[in-house]
Parts: sequence; C-alpha cells; structure tokens
Amino acid sequence: MGHGGNVIEELTTDHREVEEMFGRIRATTGGGQELRDLIDEVTIELVRHSVAEEQYLYPAVREHVPGGGPLADKELQDHERVEEILKELEGADPDDPRTGPLLQRLMAEVTEHVRDEEDHLFPMLRQSCSAEALDDLGDKIRRAKSMAPTRPHPSTPSTPAASKLLAPGAGLVDRARDFVTGRGKS
Repeated sequence: MGHGGNVIEELTTDHREVEEMFGRIRATTGGGQELRDLIDEVTIELVRHSVAEEQYLYPAVREHVPGGGPLADKELQDHERVEEILKELEGADPDDPRTGPLLQRLMAEVTEHVRDEEDHLFPMLRQSCSAEALDDLGDKIRRAKSMAPTRPHPSTPSTPAASKLLAPGAGLVDRARDFVTGRGKS
C-alpha cells in the first residue's frame, strides 16, 4: 500500500502493481472465486490509489503545473469512468459472460490513464515542483491510501475537500465490511 519515495515514485509503483494484477487476471483460465478474488484485489488497489490522487495529486497539478486545471479535470474524468466499471464489476458474478468484457474495458481505461500520467503529467509535475514538495506529496498520498475506501463509490463527489471529508468514513465502513466478509484477504 505504501512504498516510500516521492509522489511520482509512489504512484508509479502502484501502477506496476496494478499491471501485475491485470497480468494475473489475464492468466486466469477459469472464473469463480479465483477471479472474484482478483477483481476484489484490483478494485481495492485502484480505489485507494484514485482517492489519494484526487485528494492530493490533482490539486498539486492545478496549483503547480502551468495549465494544470484542464489536465486535472481530464484525469478526474478518467477516474469516473474507471469507478463506474469497478462498481459494475463489484456486483457481477465472475462467471457471467459480461464480466470478461467489463474487465477488458477496465484494463484498457486504466492502461491508457497510467500511460497518460507517466508520459505527460508526472514529467510536468517533476519540472514544476521542488524535490521537497514531491516528497511531501508522497507522504500525503501514502496516508490517504491508508484511510481510503476499498470499494467504488461513484456517486461520491471527487472534489479534494469532499474526498478528504468523506473518504476516511467510507474507508472505515469498507474495511469493516471487508473484515467481516474476508474480502481482499487472499
């Protein structure tokens, strides 16, 4: 969940972990509980990652990167599409024929989002922020991920203020549900 390093290193490590999870999903030959567990695992990681980016990364992009407002808005729109897919997957039976195409859409959306962040957003942020500011953002991202929800909540506002206010409570409820059900423990 927390890897250390500045914000770019932290988020890039998250990206590699999600890519590895996607590889395991692609390699899964069956459905059932194995696929359900992988879907839950990638959902938990993506939701935590997204909430942390919405709370700290995109406000920093708006503040420090020239023309950062439209860039942040585009990334938030990407998050909305991913969260809607995750919500559909949360309620889907892993053996349902619609699950495969949903997973393909998810992987395509996330892969494109990651490429965009790493090829464009992160270099602009690195150029616009001091090393100290990037380190501070990395610490904030790690704290946010530790308290973030683990389930998609697409109807929740994605503004930084709303996310900082609502995410810890939703995260607490989600983690309690996960504990009771054993979700994310495999």
